[in-house]
Amino acid sequence: MRQLVVSTFLTLDGVMQAPGGPEEDTSAGFSHGGWTVPHFDEHVGAFMDELMTPPFDLVLGRRTYDIFAAYWPQAGEELGSGPLNAATKYVASRGRPTLSWEKSVLLEGDVAEAVAALKRQDGPELQVHGSQDLLQTLIRAGLVDRYRLLLFPVVLGSGKRLFADGAVPAGLRLVSSATSPSGVVMGVWEPAGAVVTGSFGS
Repeated sequence: MRQLVVSTFLTLDGVMQAPGGPEEDTSAGFSHGGWTVPHFDEHVGAFMDELMTPPFDLVLGRRTYDIFAAYWPQAGEELGSGPLNAATKYVASRGRPTLSWEKSVLLEGDVAEAVAALKRQDGPELQVHGSQDLLQTLIRAGLVDRYRLLLFPVVLGSGKRLFADGAVPAGLRLVSSATSPSGVVMGVWEPAGAVVTGSFGS
């Protein structure tokens, strides 16, 4: 059984849109692209290196795939391109795109069913980066086994969110956490069943 792991950058108000640059995703008039860059220190880099060192495959939405495919095949090894280029890329798309990046596979049929089938296979963990629309489907289907979230000290007020409106209520268990000198909280969480409530009243 393969684990499905969400690895994403988030603002403190939960926005995950366009972390890497101004032109990455300007949909709905988003104008704050590149919000991770001022805080991306060597500690954040080491966290990312650690999660991308063991073998893994990727599950990506079409927009994220296009962004990655335009950059990583031409990026040098010193930028960490090796593991991404070596991974099998499973791509969710409503159309029939041409997938030019080596080792890319279009997911056929119902996406949740296709990803569930991938999880039942032998192989390395399945990582989801970006892919906000796809993540909503995977979260609703209960397919996420672990969240690796990097919380940046930024509030944007609008943009695509990891847990969007309509997210299924759920509890999470903290597995590990660390904080970089630049203020980025790097944590790993796992699903922990239903939300548990209580009262401080007598």
